[in-house]
Amino acid sequence: MSRKPPSGTVVEGVDFDRWAVILCKPDAVEGGLVDAVLDRIGAAQVTVSGRLDLTVQAWQAHVHYWDLLVDADWFPDRDIPTCLDAEYADRPATVALAHGEPGVHHRLRQLLGHFDPTRAAAGTIRGDLGDDSLAAALAERRLVRNLVHTSDDPDSARRDFGTWYGARRRALLSLPSAPRQRTSAEN
Repeated sequence: MSRKPPSGTVVEGVDFDRWAVILCKPDAVEGGLVDAVLDRIGAAQVTVSGRLDLTVQAWQAHVHYWDLLVDADWFPDRDIPTCLDAEYADRPATVALAHGEPGVHHRLRQLLGHFDPTRAAAGTIRGDLGDDSLAAALAERRLVRNLVHTSDDPDSARRDFGTWYGARRRALLSLPSAPRQRTSAEN
């Protein structure tokens, strides 16, 4: 009998409608923009915690971007696994957790802006801090360098947490309790 819990249960009971994983990509780290990105997210009524600086393993990039691998035929001019390895494998990245009200995923995605920094609106992270373009990426047959990714929805937040943090860091998904307030009976 296996001692491994069924898939998805290592974080059972966590409300992933309120949690998202923030991935500051290698271009953000190498450009010195991680603090600026996380500060902007934190200023958007979201609690940012659990910052972890790491070196990306190829498997993490492949799991994180599984949708690109599944839809690789949409990119006939690019070898997606090779592109993922070139942009991520053995390179520095920073992950952090975002906690907010239900719907946090949608709010964060709006804050990030369009995936092509040249099409992202002013006031968004990619629009203000990004310096790459889809046109350049296509010409160079690579992925767009757009600084940051956040979980798309509760299911992706659960998967992203497992990919970047793993079950042993489950305690990071517990918010610290608010300081106890004294009641009038205790005064």
